[in-house]
Amino acid sequence: MNRNLAQIVTWSSDRKYKKVENFLLRPAVEEKAMQVAATVLADVKERGDKAVIEYARLYDHSNISVRRIRVSPEEIKDAKKGVDPEFKKAAKEAHKRIVAFSENGLRDDWKMATPKGGMLGERFVAFDRVGAYIPGGAAPLASTALMTLTLAKVAGVKELVACSPGDADGKLNPYIIYALDLAGATEIYKIGGIQAIGAMAYGTKSIAKVRKIVGPGGPYVTAAKRQVYGDVALDMVAGPSEIAVLCDSSANPAHVAADLLSQAEHGTGSEKALLVTTSQKQAEAIRVEVLTQAATLSRAEPVVQVLEKGMLLVVVKNMAEGMKLCNLFAPEHMELMVSNPEKWIDKVENAGALFIGEWTPESVGDFAAGPSHVLPTGGTAAYFSGLTVEDFRRRISLIQFTQEDLKDVLPVVEAFGRVETLDGHARSASIRFE
Repeated sequence: MNRNLAQIVTWSSDRKYKKVENFLLRPAVEEKAMQVAATVLADVKERGDKAVIEYARLYDHSNISVRRIRVSPEEIKDAKKGVDPEFKKAAKEAHKRIVAFSENGLRDDWKMATPKGGMLGERFVAFDRVGAYIPGGAAPLASTALMTLTLAKVAGVKELVACSPGDADGKLNPYIIYALDLAGATEIYKIGGIQAIGAMAYGTKSIAKVRKIVGPGGPYVTAAKRQVYGDVALDMVAGPSEIAVLCDSSANPAHVAADLLSQAEHGTGSEKALLVTTSQKQAEAIRVEVLTQAATLSRAEPVVQVLEKGMLLVVVKNMAEGMKLCNLFAPEHMELMVSNPEKWIDKVENAGALFIGEWTPESVGDFAAGPSHVLPTGGTAAYFSGLTVEDFRRRISLIQFTQEDLKDVLPVVEAFGRVETLDGHARSASIRFE
């Protein structure tokens, strides 16, 4: 058994452990990716479609052209015919659950009375045009189509744009096309990577600029998203997948191992999987299962990369210490596989999504449960939240004062105007009573 794969270490909060610290300190965005993204984005901004096509051919090895960049109605029709019935049924069920969860997450416009007869409130307005990035290179993530644009559709967005890399023939995976159409996409483009982010952020002759870009991606897509912030709104930093499992001896080692491996197979090589347990014996049993199951997976090569540098099995002295370590890690996905999981829910402070109990594997969050699987990574779950329906709407504050309201707050306005040396501000209120 290779000792360098899925290593077991011990940890406690009162000491420093180099292996654990190195594991925790992963960059939200890789510096090399930032440099490449800057070059490509500048070129796309300057040369538009021509640069987009060149980079699609260079990085995606896709035989694409400007004329064929957009998925045609015929291609959508063919995808609907070609996708197998079992997947159609599954996609429709997932879509139904995502819609239901999103509809429950919508906030209503509201109003309240001011002290002197006026009104305050909030109104929520959907973006008119948003873009979703759908990974399709190493793994065609049809589920991401549902987990992004379905929310936008429920929120009331009218123009729903999607970009996903084409294959060597310049075609898009039919399962992605089917899922995007089901989600409500109004435009689908066969481009991926940095060039797709640039096209949506800046606009080209073929692809009109969007207001906001959402969706996960590898290190280069994540770097590109970070650099176009300000030209467009963004959801969050959503890069290579992560999972943390906190378990005690009640957890089935085979189940824990399967859950750890579920996030190791995406293929970027930057995925992270952390096991935290109170039992050395449990850690050893899980490691055996991890190595055994890894050998049976169809994507074994990228999984081995993660086992070498992205998976760590940690033994702690008690559950409180384990929870502390998980919160330090701030994982995209966190599983509580303990005998009384409800007891520990409120102790989880930093996680994109929490999966509670032995019957809630992370995969239900990826495919079926209802909440979006677009979640913060790289430790950013400590300050970002996952994608929700409200990310596709803007909030507008409503303020309507009566004469009596303005008179009531005039001393407040004048006091702040004086202290901040903004006499013009104060005058705009006081002049109404002269």
